[in-house]
Amino acid sequence: MTQVEPDSETAGPAKTAAAATTGISDAERELYGGRLRYDQSFVRHEGPLTRLGFGHMAAALPRMVGMVLRTGWETDQRALAGVVTAQLGQGVTAGWGLVAVNSVLTQLFADGPTGDKLREALPSLVVLAVAAVATAVLSAWSTAMSGRLEPQVERAVSARYYRAVTHVEVEATERPEVQRVLEAGKFGTDSARSMLRLSVGVGNVVIGMAAAAVVLAALHWALLPMLLAIALPKGWGAVRSARREYLSRLNWVDHRRAIASLLAYLTRPHAAGEIRVHAAGTKLLSSYEEMSRQTEAEQRRLARAQASTELVAGGFAGLASLACYGLLWWLLASGGLPLAVGGTAVIAIRTSTARLTSLVQQVNRLYEELLFLTDTEDAIEVAGENAIPTSGTPLPAPALEVRTEEVSFTYPGAETPCLNGVSVRVARGKVTALVGANGSGKTTLTKVLAGLLMPSDGNVWWVGESGERVELREADRAQVFSAVGMLAQDFPRWEMTAAANVAIGAGDRPRDMDSVRQAAGDAGVLDLIEGLPHGWDSIVFKGYERGVQLSGGQWQRLGLARTRYRQAPFLLVDEPTSALDPHAEIASFQGLWSLAEEGHAVVLVTHRLAATMHADHIYVLDQGRIVEDGTHDELMAHTDGLYQGMFTAQAAQYGLAPATDTVPLPRGIQPSDRETAN
Repeated sequence: MTQVEPDSETAGPAKTAAAATTGISDAERELYGGRLRYDQSFVRHEGPLTRLGFGHMAAALPRMVGMVLRTGWETDQRALAGVVTAQLGQGVTAGWGLVAVNSVLTQLFADGPTGDKLREALPSLVVLAVAAVATAVLSAWSTAMSGRLEPQVERAVSARYYRAVTHVEVEATERPEVQRVLEAGKFGTDSARSMLRLSVGVGNVVIGMAAAAVVLAALHWALLPMLLAIALPKGWGAVRSARREYLSRLNWVDHRRAIASLLAYLTRPHAAGEIRVHAAGTKLLSSYEEMSRQTEAEQRRLARAQASTELVAGGFAGLASLACYGLLWWLLASGGLPLAVGGTAVIAIRTSTARLTSLVQQVNRLYEELLFLTDTEDAIEVAGENAIPTSGTPLPAPALEVRTEEVSFTYPGAETPCLNGVSVRVARGKVTALVGANGSGKTTLTKVLAGLLMPSDGNVWWVGESGERVELREADRAQVFSAVGMLAQDFPRWEMTAAANVAIGAGDRPRDMDSVRQAAGDAGVLDLIEGLPHGWDSIVFKGYERGVQLSGGQWQRLGLARTRYRQAPFLLVDEPTSALDPHAEIASFQGLWSLAEEGHAVVLVTHRLAATMHADHIYVLDQGRIVEDGTHDELMAHTDGLYQGMFTAQAAQYGLAPATDTVPLPRGIQPSDRETAN
């Protein structure tokens, strides 16, 4: 494939012309394999928007307005009533103003001395002035009420959406058909506000045009067809231009996205080496120039097409205007229409046609926002159908053990179960270790223990002091979650202060800084945080004021502090020391053992088998099954056991055990893969 060089003067236009025929540049093919498009649900709206016509827009308008009114009514009835009243009032004053204009013109065109005509017209002029003042007051009132209502509507819709999606069962989010609906909903959270603002504008234009039409029809039956004859070509041109602009945007937005993607690398610190040493910057800049030329060509094409549409629409509107004004002249000349009425008609027609283009553009935007807001409503409905139950059987008090019996779990779309007949016991005051190869089901098992995943088969029992027990499916899940603390391998690194990153471990209770410091001290991160320039108020993320960059190991200690701050009776930690240095790793494991001594249940998922030596019980998973369990000594006594083989292989790396090619491998790894497995 031919590359575009920065100093190529002749290749650029040729490539741009070739790309115009395919809609994609060679640079995009080379770097992205084609168009760079989002894999999001909102893409499906491209079809309806490209087919949008004037009739379709008019038919959808009642539904759009109805949705806005319903949302506003649920949020702030008083503000919504103010907006509606103000808009209707402006329509009345617009019609009143036209009547006053007609009255003024009637007086001025009457026979008699000029002074007498001015005096006769004075009351109508006063009415016209009052109408203008009333319009200004109503417009200001509408602005004030809209400003009050818009943020409330956005907050209400966003809160409903995010509250719904954060209470969805984790298993449901693993289903693509559910997750796509939930993801699509976030694009409509601000559409309610936009729809309200656009609806106010549309309402203002529609009511004003309706008032003008009513007044014209009342003055003479022939004036209304005149208004429509002039307005229709303008409306056609506005709809066609809006649709063409949207289609063009679909075409060049992919190029703009690709351009933004590749230019972002030029300033990212992690790419600085390859940008300079590997000359990646040269390649990115040449690709930028090629894609930019194609974007410019599309903009030129759009400008020419829009100019042609405007010329055609303007020409037909001009012919219609000529015919209408000719008819108006004939009516005036034949005495079929008073001169004053003719003047009023000219004013009304010019005002209404000027508003029509604005109306089409706003309705087009309104329709687009409607699609996104509908996505949000659909997401809220789907979230409700897959929500975590808000009630259930209370857990035993206190719960001393979590026990699984023949638990199986299969992820949606998977052909084989991730867990298959797993039975484990997790008791308070004990350290329970889960070991096994990657993909053996360890992390999934912790999610089942935490109540995040419901087993496909089998039972999860929460057992109390006297032996009473509650099955997970029937339990009050809120109590289950309050009894669990988790530190996942990929735990969230919140772009907040260091204090917030610890205290968010118990986000449902007020922050206790003494407990935050205690947890940080136990996790070995207290001195680090308090030594930062802004201490606990430091933002632990680069790019912000007071921002600092933490290493992977420092983040892991902060995560441990978050888990300790939670003080939950059952703690599930997944690879909690993978980024720590040896001394910090030893201290962290000692901290976990001290939690067990304090009465917590600690479930430890780790590949560092030296840490499992002191666990009270070890479960070895392979392809979703428990293949061995016991203490370290018991498992090491199995000379051909999986645990013994993994431990020996790991010890051999430190020279603590002889290297061997005969250590047992997980059943999922074939002998030919031994070298890769090690």
